[in-house]
Amino acid sequence: MDSRRPPLVPAHRSLPELVRHWAGTTPDRRAFTYVDHPAPGSRGVHRTLTWRRLDLRVRALAARLAEDTEPGARVALLCPQGTEYVTAFLAALTAGLVAVPLYPPDLPGHGDRLAAVLADARPAVVVTTSPGADLVRDFCADTTARIVVADQVPDAAAEGWQPVTPQESAVAYLQYTSGSTRTPAGVEITHANVVANARQALTAYGADTHPVTCVGWLPLYHDMGLVLSVAAPVARGLLSVLMDPVAFLHEPVRWLRLLGAHPRAVSAAPNFAYDYCAAAVTEAQKADLRLGDIAALINGSEPVRPGTADRFHAAFTAQGLDPATHCPSYGLAEATVFVSAARPGEPPHRFALDRDALAAGKALPARPDDPRAVLLAGCGTPAGQQVRITDPVTDAVLSEGEVGEIRVQGPNVGRGYWNQEELTRRVFGPDGLLRTGDLGTVLDGQLIVTGRLKDLIVVDGRNHYPQDVEATAQEAHPALRPDRLAAFGTSGASGVSGASGASDVSGASGERVVVVAEHVRGTSLAEIDVPALVGAVRAAVSSRHGLRLADVVLVPPGTVPRTSSGKVSRALTRERYLAGAYPAEAVR
Repeated sequence: MDSRRPPLVPAHRSLPELVRHWAGTTPDRRAFTYVDHPAPGSRGVHRTLTWRRLDLRVRALAARLAEDTEPGARVALLCPQGTEYVTAFLAALTAGLVAVPLYPPDLPGHGDRLAAVLADARPAVVVTTSPGADLVRDFCADTTARIVVADQVPDAAAEGWQPVTPQESAVAYLQYTSGSTRTPAGVEITHANVVANARQALTAYGADTHPVTCVGWLPLYHDMGLVLSVAAPVARGLLSVLMDPVAFLHEPVRWLRLLGAHPRAVSAAPNFAYDYCAAAVTEAQKADLRLGDIAALINGSEPVRPGTADRFHAAFTAQGLDPATHCPSYGLAEATVFVSAARPGEPPHRFALDRDALAAGKALPARPDDPRAVLLAGCGTPAGQQVRITDPVTDAVLSEGEVGEIRVQGPNVGRGYWNQEELTRRVFGPDGLLRTGDLGTVLDGQLIVTGRLKDLIVVDGRNHYPQDVEATAQEAHPALRPDRLAAFGTSGASGVSGASGASDVSGASGERVVVVAEHVRGTSLAEIDVPALVGAVRAAVSSRHGLRLADVVLVPPGTVPRTSSGKVSRALTRERYLAGAYPAEAVR
């Protein structure tokens, strides 16, 4: 087969069918490669599964999972990043079970969430690997789940076992939301949903007509990592190259080396990762980077900051990086993941909008150099689905340039939330239009994401986007750690929920807007002039936003909670602040 051409796409409607197809038609083609980095400075140890080998391991593990397990039962994946995670996920689907992508119990800061998700999903089986098996057994000791160690299941388990082709409408997996705005809930993603969304993404990023290599370090328990690094390659028969998120954080150049080493790489990362690469990759490390053949770099953070893309491309232009590879995108777990995307090769669409008008619900142009302008990137056009902007209260469809709730309809929208009928009715609705909870508008045909509805701060009837306040605050003093701060509103001891679900901070006890921020690593609190820092932040926010900050809380690195996808959780930060969890000596 000509490796320059993408494999012909079969009509199969589930990932298990597609695995078997590629194993039969391209058995010796590489399917998944995991690049391990066992030591600092390591260039990586590659472990590869061909399609034939993947199919055998999937069938063997599926046969073991199906033992004494009813169809439709949940299978929790508590595996580390790697090929065993891919095998376990596909095996659960192949066995007619419902996968629950999670992570090992030793992931720092996420033990409580893991316990809560396991209690909600009630898995019949938990899959792990040998290195963490004892820890998983201890963590799950109070459950009735059967523990299966994936790498201890022999190939011979596949002998004589026949998979059953799943129904398209059956639930394939539960994608638990990251918890950035509410308690995590399990979105029911069907076999048809995930195949549809994988194909929508491949088309949006040009992989339907040209072969690409999917390169990723995003965790496979996260919706973006799972679809881009597992579902999309399986849907198209493409090579997927994986690495561990921790390996990226330790040495970000490792990601860039993999991008340069594989033809027409497609990858995704949030805002902080692009800024991190620009700041942390040294000139010596850049010397052997060749980034001119990258097909698409997806940025799915909401909202996408144009300055991030500028800094990233300025840092690596000498390595051949094309600015047109940057693809601001929008998505959410309830729509499997991908909703809208800028196409690779197109010039970036950027918008300077008047901050006051935006707060009032209108996207009006402003001069880019105006200090009160908000700079946002266009997230392209919908990927095989319909997007509408509606009034959050009346549900009326709004005109272009009006800001409202983003609503989505398409074959990729999930069935609802596991065991949450009321929430399902409220979010997924009877009309088939998903309520995303995100705010945005359409300009020049481009979807622009302006913020999250539930994060919106309302003071004296005026809307303030927390990410704008956070951006202003972190630029006010060099001791503040970028992208590790949260702005939110409180009223009295508990906050008031407005009709739109936004946080209304005006009340009898007065207006209270709070910023909780981490200081930079390598500097102790004692070395920082805290009053000067607090004063600088207050002055900057007051000048730019007309807001009086009730509190500026400076905390050590790692203190501001994050979601499972690495984003700051404003909701949990607010909860901890109200509970008095932050030290008083670091406040005000």
